[in-house]
Amino acid sequence: MFMNKKMAKEHGFKLQKVERLLVIRNINRTRNSRRNITHQVEVNVFYKNHVERMRINICNLGRTEVILEIPWL
Repeated sequence: MFMNKKMAKEHGFKLQKVERLLVIRNINRTRNSRRNITHQVEVNVFYKNHVERMRINICNLGRTEVILEIPWL
């Protein structure tokens, strides 16, 4: 799960440093040119009558604000 760094800052999310640097890879397994993941945020995700606390990695997603799941083919 990923959140755009710009969105996190605009909405006042508290960025937390990750314990270990996370390397971002593209779908074709090449290293992403937009750097590694160094921060995450902790959020409550609400869906219908369910609430779950989750950690979401912060990175540059371009125009996308949040990716909650990566569909595997």
